[in-house]
Amino acid sequence: MVRDRDASAPPPFSGALHPATFHTTAAHDEALARLEWLVDQRQRCGLVVAEAGMGKSHLAVAAARRLGGLGAEVAVLSLAGLPDGEWLDLLLDRLPLDPASRAEPLRPWLKLENRLRENTLLGRATVLLCDDIDRGPADAREGLARLVAAAEPRFGTTIVVVTAAPAGLGLVPDAIRQRAAVRIELPAWSDDDVADYLAAGLTLAGRPTALFSPAAAATIQRFAAGVPAVIRRLATLSLAAAEAEGLQTVEAAMIEEIWRELSPAETPVPDPEVAEPMSQSRFKAVRRLWA
Repeated sequence: MVRDRDASAPPPFSGALHPATFHTTAAHDEALARLEWLVDQRQRCGLVVAEAGMGKSHLAVAAARRLGGLGAEVAVLSLAGLPDGEWLDLLLDRLPLDPASRAEPLRPWLKLENRLRENTLLGRATVLLCDDIDRGPADAREGLARLVAAAEPRFGTTIVVVTAAPAGLGLVPDAIRQRAAVRIELPAWSDDDVADYLAAGLTLAGRPTALFSPAAAATIQRFAAGVPAVIRRLATLSLAAAEAEGLQTVEAAMIEEIWRELSPAETPVPDPEVAEPMSQSRFKAVRRLWA
């Protein structure tokens, strides 16, 4: 039964920003390969464009691990919601400065320049992965544009990669948009992508990969419109509902019931004479997770 599992096993569909939980589709594999090319060719800038929930932040974390394995020094910083004047200190916190360098009475910008210069002299690439530049403070956008546009050889091994939503491209500085050697757009997941994701998550949690029927996977893709964040939520909720009912598999009808109950504005109201309402036990199981 679905509920028979090892309680100590990790959740199948974790949203944690950790490389182990990042599911790579063919599009993500290509994106990571293109970011590797940036480092290998010492290009100055890359741009990742995708709607919210499409996996930009997960891609940044996975790229940090991949590029770090190539010998680059990588710092990942989310700019969303940061106030003016804080981004540079936070970025320096993510770079492995020695205690003496951190204690130097220098302005943060000079500390950053010194680190970038040091890495250049060592022949080591520095990759600054800045997530949600369009939702960040103006001084962060200006500072990153300054790095990208700098002609000094001391910044020759510094690569800036930023992410933004399509609607926020107007806030991305011209220096970044025009100098981006690669522009990566993350597409919506297909039926096969969703089925692979469900199987991979269940395998990671040590659970049977056949818990979701093919029709259920296709239904998740349809309602979520291929958006990974929504797919992850629907998969989690439907699995919880199946456990509450003691069912052996998750079927398409259950996905549709959950979506209708919890997103009534996004789907047609079912005919009460045709559609059977969700049972109380099933609804309670998913309601706690829908937030």
